[in-house]
Amino acid sequence: MADYEEVLTQCIPTIDDEIVTYVNSILEDSHDDFDDSDALFEAIGDVLMQTDISKSEDEIRQICKDLHDILIGSKTGTTAANITNGTRRMLNAPLQMSEMVKKEHDERTVTSSNIWLTKKDMGSAVDQTKLAKAEQQIQKKITRKTETKTTKKPAEKEEEMASASQQFNRKDTKFDASGQNRSLDIKIDDFDISFGEKQLIKGASIQLLCGRRYGFVGRNGLGKTTLLKLLSRGHLKIPSHISILHVEQEVVGDQTIALDSVLECDEERNRLLKEEKEINAQLSSSPTKTDAGVSTRLNEIYQQLEAMEADKAPAKAAVILAGLGFTPKMQGQTTKEFSGGWRMRLALARALFTKPDLLLLDEPTNMLDMKAIIWLENYLQKWQTTMLVVSHDRMFLNAISTDILYLNNRLIETYRGNYDIFHKTREQRLINQQKEYEAQVQYREHLQVFIDRFRYNANRAASVQSKLKILEKLPPLIAVEKVSTVTFRFPECERLSPPILQLDEVGFYYSKDQVIFNSICVNADMESRICIVGENGAGKTTLLKILQGELSVTSGICHTHRNLSIGYFSQHHVDQLEMDQTSLEMMAEKFPGNNSELYRNKLGQFGVSGDLALRPVSSLSGGQKSRVAFAVLCMQNPNFLILDEPTNHLDMETIDALGHALLKFKGGVILVSHDERLIRMICKELWVVQGGTVRTLEGGFEEYKHIVEKELEMNC
Repeated sequence: MADYEEVLTQCIPTIDDEIVTYVNSILEDSHDDFDDSDALFEAIGDVLMQTDISKSEDEIRQICKDLHDILIGSKTGTTAANITNGTRRMLNAPLQMSEMVKKEHDERTVTSSNIWLTKKDMGSAVDQTKLAKAEQQIQKKITRKTETKTTKKPAEKEEEMASASQQFNRKDTKFDASGQNRSLDIKIDDFDISFGEKQLIKGASIQLLCGRRYGFVGRNGLGKTTLLKLLSRGHLKIPSHISILHVEQEVVGDQTIALDSVLECDEERNRLLKEEKEINAQLSSSPTKTDAGVSTRLNEIYQQLEAMEADKAPAKAAVILAGLGFTPKMQGQTTKEFSGGWRMRLALARALFTKPDLLLLDEPTNMLDMKAIIWLENYLQKWQTTMLVVSHDRMFLNAISTDILYLNNRLIETYRGNYDIFHKTREQRLINQQKEYEAQVQYREHLQVFIDRFRYNANRAASVQSKLKILEKLPPLIAVEKVSTVTFRFPECERLSPPILQLDEVGFYYSKDQVIFNSICVNADMESRICIVGENGAGKTTLLKILQGELSVTSGICHTHRNLSIGYFSQHHVDQLEMDQTSLEMMAEKFPGNNSELYRNKLGQFGVSGDLALRPVSSLSGGQKSRVAFAVLCMQNPNFLILDEPTNHLDMETIDALGHALLKFKGGVILVSHDERLIRMICKELWVVQGGTVRTLEGGFEEYKHIVEKELEMNC
């Protein structure tokens, strides 16, 4: 403690003993938490500045630096040198402490330059409330640091589990390091990706050409999202001058206005505007002392701002936000006022405004309603830089993709064209490969028959040997890998006579000044295949809760058949699953009294079979968790299904399987979805939720899409 006290009493003669003790306890008890003098200043700077208001912030920072130097010395076992006025000095000769104390008694004075003298009790001059507040802040900071050291965030753990390796071309690496590379094409050769002990991709190569829009497809759990994350975090090397932006995390909620949150992405524009403001302030304060160089610089800034059309930036940002569903009022709200889904839209808006050299999007349509998806399709069709999109929405990929990357069997294949072209090309390629395989098998069998027939015929010995050599030189015979098909099967159900589900003049509100619905008249029966569409926030999920009786209506009549059993699939189905249990264990807990064979049968109806049913739910992919949720839903033997965004985590093959299963289901179906292909596949009726009402469109989805596109044209 002596060293700390000496510095404090020497540099701040009027310091109180209580403050000295307090600072010493902080340094002794929490010395490992102060990595540098700035961290120490943050902890005790305010207290020291309140103790001696004559000291400037720089002087207090110097004191903290001296204390930190002693702290480092105590860690390494060295002894601190004497410190005076922030500098270290060595004593020229030994000092007799008794004589100095006696001299101090005689003179009754305190010399500020002598660090060995005792101090008089000046009394406490520190605000105890402020001292206690400062101590609480320090304790909170120490607690946060401790938690950071002991508990890593899930994203950090995931980043550690995922790893990548790749082969480098020495010529390309040298060219990139020279700074002369200006190409925006990206080529990654012979790379591997692993997630923990599981190898996801092996020996793959991809080439992304500037200006092309690549759709990235493949079954769930194969590594598409992992590849995007490793690209954005620099684990896979690409030319250093290429900027990358991955829309991965939602915007942090704070006091920033939504429109400003988008505008601040343009760092160059912000820097120039800030410099312009500083120069104008300087010119305003001293107009008679204007430097010619300052005026020249101001003109340069104006030219650069004009070249980048900085004055049009707010309008561009507003157009993007409006396209993604932000009303003018919402654009003026702070980011903390938005939910997670809207903040993800805000992150997408920032990415579209920034226009990086490589834009990475992972399921961008999950957070959007149909109107926003149609706008995004039109916007991305004009995208000029490179884009890589992971999506399960087949119609969306058809609209925006110029190429398709297909991940299968740990390799990545590239196809030209949109998804439909890719699908046809791949099907034809598989057919050709199967024909070639069968021809190879037939040729080998023909050789083998000849060899077996004349093996012991001396006259044909030369021919047999020739055929044997041909057979040995043939390449290994590899069968065409058949991709396993996904099947869904909903249970048989009891047929009910109408009316099944009916709303007559129904109204609903959470508060009288916030009316959600007014005079709704709709009905559904066992033959119904109804899709509900509308903008986010229009009340689609609220309508589903009214239909299943979870919310009581405020007016009108809601009639349901007495034997109606509704199976409800929530878009937040993952929250309903027990992550630490296996699928079998969870089924047994939710529906006790049955044997494991029944549980396995139900899970198998949705593709969760074999070892997959014995894995913890937390280890399953998003699509696999959705399948488990469907199996749990069907254990209730429903005769009517209400599905809220069921496709969010499903790949295309699984969405097709869901569509076919819903077509075969004997009960009624009400669906909320933005997946155009699924809607077109199963829905016979379209309900549009808008302006507090629900109306039926006779023209179905085609008519609704036409209406939305017309609205977008009018807004533009």
